[in-house]
Amino acid sequence: MIQEKVKTWLLIAVLFFIGTVPLASCSSNDDEPSVRPTIERIERRGKILIGTTGDYRPLSFCEPETGEYWGFGIEMVREMAAELGVGIEFVKTSWPTLTADVLAEPQSFDLAIGGITITDARRETMLMSDGYLANGKTILCRKSEADRFQSLADLDKPEVRVMVNPGGLNEKFANENLSHATIIVYQKNEEIPTLVAEGKADVMITEITEAPYYVQADSRLAAPLLNEPFTHGEIGVLMRKGQDDLLLMVNNLIRKMKSDGSLRRLHEKYGLVYDY
Repeated sequence: MIQEKVKTWLLIAVLFFIGTVPLASCSSNDDEPSVRPTIERIERRGKILIGTTGDYRPLSFCEPETGEYWGFGIEMVREMAAELGVGIEFVKTSWPTLTADVLAEPQSFDLAIGGITITDARRETMLMSDGYLANGKTILCRKSEADRFQSLADLDKPEVRVMVNPGGLNEKFANENLSHATIIVYQKNEEIPTLVAEGKADVMITEITEAPYYVQADSRLAAPLLNEPFTHGEIGVLMRKGQDDLLLMVNNLIRKMKSDGSLRRLHEKYGLVYDY
């Protein structure tokens, strides 16, 4: 009887020990959370999904006839895709819907690129990469009126028609700084420079990244405050939170391109200011 009780207690002790010690067969690397969840998802898919407005020469533009994308940001994307060994699929977004599209469920794209200024407000709800392009607010106007617009005060008059695209920081800047000017919101950003040149508006609020392209493309236009922008900032890559592995890859690529000179060459190709 005593021997049976001893056997029973020994069996209970063995079972308790086994239950409290993790067995090697029940724990493997395959069951552990991946440290590269976003990148692995992209690699399995075989392509990276890129959100971009396609209306921002020379950073991201979609040719309406062919659907082909080109620009500074598009070349950055190609470097990212090459780093991952995957293809690229572009997903159309817009300035008014950019934040909603980044945060959409189900997820619309892996990251957004093309003239997206790094701001504290965006970093509160999303991830933003290191800056890869200096940026700042400036203006486009007709060359014949370049002397007329030499300061923010020159713009802020009732007779001055200021045109902006909707939903982005250009509209926000105009509303916050031009309380007297006539602000015209026009849907298609890429058409505004031509409208200014034709006299349908006097000034376009734009960026130092965009203005040089249009001055070069249209001899009727000027950017008199190009070297004295109203604001100073940087452009970066935008993505939803929780994609820290993808953010790390993008930041490492930006650092690499800065150190090996390829980012400077890209700036020179598109006539943009290199400030790194």
